[in-house]
Amino acid sequence: MLLPLLLLVALLIRLTSPGPVLFRQTRTGAGGRPFTILKFRSMYVVGESDGFVQQARRGDARVTPIGRFIRRTSIDELPQLINVLQGDMSLIGPRPHAQSHDAFYGAQIARYDERFAAKPGLSGLAQISGARGETRELRDMERRIELDLAYIRSATLATDLRIVALTAREMLFSSSAY
Repeated sequence: MLLPLLLLVALLIRLTSPGPVLFRQTRTGAGGRPFTILKFRSMYVVGESDGFVQQARRGDARVTPIGRFIRRTSIDELPQLINVLQGDMSLIGPRPHAQSHDAFYGAQIARYDERFAAKPGLSGLAQISGARGETRELRDMERRIELDLAYIRSATLATDLRIVALTAREMLFSSSAY
């Protein structure tokens, strides 16, 4: 059912900016196992500086015009359905971060690595609770991690269904997506 949308987005990315349609990046999954996450590319192709990945910011000049729309609606995340089918991700769980962020925040937040007890998800409790987007201060990431750990401790089918429903709302009306 999503194939026409996926093809349209891929075509728009290809027509509006040079570079690959898909963005690939190594992230950390369950048990600390690395995997390659797939996303529609929403930014102009630029290199990483010193291996640290700069988080996207509101008004980020690296974001392409089509990228603004697909990021705001979370359409850029849809290729991760392939990651779900491959078994690297789940529909619901802690969102995986760039490995440089794992290293940085793992050294700053005592319980950070506990989030690797579950498969990472397309969406999660943190995302529907407004803890998505740039983490400007350490406490922003601490809040996200506490929500991730709360989900891991209390995950049920009912919780997952609630998160799926609220994710749809977040995709349409989020003020924290950019």
